[in-house]
Amino acid sequence: MALAVPGSAALSSAARAADADVAVNGGFESGLSPWTCTAGTTVTSPVHSGSSALQATPQGSDNAQCAQTVSVKPNSQYTLAGWVRGSYVYLGASGTGTTDVSTWTQSAPDWQKLATTFTTGANTTKVTIYTHGWYGTGAYYADDVSLVGPGGGTTTQPPTVPTGLKTGTVTATSVALSWTPVTGATGYAVYRDGVKVQSASGTSATVSGLNPSTAYAFQVTATNDAGESARSATVTATTPARSDGGGSTQLPAHALVGYLHASFANGSGYTRMADVPDSWDVIDLAFGEPTSVTSGDIRFNRCPVSECPNVESDADFRAAIKAKQAAGKKVLISIGGQNGQVQLTTTAARDAFVSSVSKIIDQYGLDGLDIDFEGHSLSLNTGDTDFKNPTTPVIVNLISALKTLKAKYGAKFVLTMAPETFFVQNGYQFYGSGKWGGQDPRCGAYLPVIHALRDDLTLLHVQDYNSGPIMGLDNQYHSMGGADFHIAMTDMLLTGFPVAGDAGNVFPPLRPDQVAIGMPASVNAGNGYVAPAEVTKTLDCLTKKTNCGSYPTHGTWPALRGLMTWSVNWDRFAGWEFQRTFDSYFG
Repeated sequence: MALAVPGSAALSSAARAADADVAVNGGFESGLSPWTCTAGTTVTSPVHSGSSALQATPQGSDNAQCAQTVSVKPNSQYTLAGWVRGSYVYLGASGTGTTDVSTWTQSAPDWQKLATTFTTGANTTKVTIYTHGWYGTGAYYADDVSLVGPGGGTTTQPPTVPTGLKTGTVTATSVALSWTPVTGATGYAVYRDGVKVQSASGTSATVSGLNPSTAYAFQVTATNDAGESARSATVTATTPARSDGGGSTQLPAHALVGYLHASFANGSGYTRMADVPDSWDVIDLAFGEPTSVTSGDIRFNRCPVSECPNVESDADFRAAIKAKQAAGKKVLISIGGQNGQVQLTTTAARDAFVSSVSKIIDQYGLDGLDIDFEGHSLSLNTGDTDFKNPTTPVIVNLISALKTLKAKYGAKFVLTMAPETFFVQNGYQFYGSGKWGGQDPRCGAYLPVIHALRDDLTLLHVQDYNSGPIMGLDNQYHSMGGADFHIAMTDMLLTGFPVAGDAGNVFPPLRPDQVAIGMPASVNAGNGYVAPAEVTKTLDCLTKKTNCGSYPTHGTWPALRGLMTWSVNWDRFAGWEFQRTFDSYFG
């Protein structure tokens, strides 16, 4: 959502006779139904009219959004209005099929009316209306929300069969498809070899997770509220052989990734490299940190004896790394972490980053690099709105640095990333400061880095922990604490998603072999811990499409690479529960 000019827009002239208020329970007199709220409740005071109003309080990375999806008619004008109180309160509509709209007030100590208008697209039959506050600004109130325009009615017939299906870019593991729009369709389903593998909101999709040197047949159907059309004519594509010979980083089909506290103990105790069990396929040394936020000069200092009495010598540490590598394991230096803010604001910082990271890799004979930039390391400058063509120096310089390191060390160089959900999946709703400014400029800021390096990226393991609620592709908010959150967040990476709700600006899916799911190893390790049964449910749903909950996944990905955890040390502290769960599932 984007900031518009502060203040409220005036309502249009009297509604046409056929117009109606299609919002449901806009006065919150019947509780919150059918609104979906991340942090909302109804109150009896203050109210604008009636006996109830909405009160919602933003906290952390949650802006306390309340939203509902309503039926509308295509090519029709609607007026969205509502009364609000509080600071930085927003009212808007998404999924309009044209230009999504929002309006806001900076400060409303008493009830203030907000209003905006939009026209639906040619195929739009549903839109989502919402209100939300802003991060850390306190509670806001909303009441008497209305959406006035032609009633949506009910679609009585499925759409016609799509035509014009054709293939686009074909890689060793993916095929791009496109087709002609169908009037009255609200979505599309893509079939591979007769099996539905994903859904699409627009007229294109990329089917990933394919095998090299394999022939595939594709069809597409159109859908709306009345059902699904017959399948289109079939198109075929044959994936080429992999140019790198089939994965030169030599990871196992399913890998367990863990961070090893190499420079600190952090309450869990120090674990020697030689004592890390063989189950761990990728070991990330935590952490390399900069000499200053903008220097780009990264240093890796091993845990001192005063903090880690059982720390091994440098010689034993290097010998243990070699032994792990001889057993087929990968050992990486992880840069950043919670306290290691890295901002490559200049080309000098970029070059210092490349030089200093290379020195660490060479000194310890490491296999590659993990980027764990958190906090304020990455953000987007105002006006930088296209993730495919970033202009912000900290983004551009990081991409350049990582490409330089990959080119220097060659095909066997392992490159992984561990962003937080705020910097990746949150980009489905927000990207940077938005087209009109005012949003948190860190929203979705990892997306241009991931996209620019997707052909060089070995693994992306987003931290599905220490996260606020995040909207999934079902347009519902998902919160930590169970399999549903991990399923929804991972489905977004494997399906792809429109950035900031722009159907013309889609972040393409990653290959399943590039994705691992990040989880805390124990309740001590971080917020968002889930029990082994929930880990198993997550893997069942994503790799087998069984044991799923309410979230509708868009495919099945048996080649999902595996799991990542913070951390090896905390898992040891908890009796190796996370490791045992991985071993029992993948064998």
